[in-house]
Amino acid sequence: MKYIFTFFLCMLLLQSNAQDVAILKYNGGGDWYSNPTAIPNLVQFANTNIKTSISKNPQTVAVGSEDIFNFPMLFMTGHGNVFFTDNEAENLRNYLISGGFLHISDNYGLDKFIRNEMKKVFPKLVFKEIPSNHSIYNQTFKFPNGIPKIHEHDKKPAQGFGIFHEGRLVVFYDYETDLSDGWEDKIIHNNPKNVREKALKMGANIIEFAFKN
Repeated sequence: MKYIFTFFLCMLLLQSNAQDVAILKYNGGGDWYSNPTAIPNLVQFANTNIKTSISKNPQTVAVGSEDIFNFPMLFMTGHGNVFFTDNEAENLRNYLISGGFLHISDNYGLDKFIRNEMKKVFPKLVFKEIPSNHSIYNQTFKFPNGIPKIHEHDKKPAQGFGIFHEGRLVVFYDYETDLSDGWEDKIIHNNPKNVREKALKMGANIIEFAFKN
């Protein structure tokens, strides 16, 4: 009975800010606060181009807080260490299996840490590369070759990975592309207009997918 109640409580909470995105704060020393202009710029683009109604002032929520259940989508980035306690991992797992969605954007240096910590969240699940025909690449904007390359780090191909729970994509992880760099104000990275547009379009697709599924 307790689990049934928890499930319906989670579903109720996930409806309360059905059109908002929150930034995920985590422990371990990594800079979860990096790319401060990224989400506001992406939100403005999404509201204009895919007709969402997302708040232009994204809230920050701690991974162990019940507040994460107030949002259908969480965004996470950083360059360094990530650490989840067992309680935080359980909270994030409950959020994801109750209908929530997490987008992780590797801002360079996050990979070895986030892969370990996500094993705490889903011990039996692994990141799988998402094929280019997946619907996340085929929302309002089409990416027939999969995730676009935005920012160069180690001259590796851009990849999009996912964690699937019972067939549903619950975590999308962009690696060796740094989508969120492309969402930032132009002056920060001086990316060409066409590169920034690709990043924003892919970001809008992620939001559209998360809100639908």
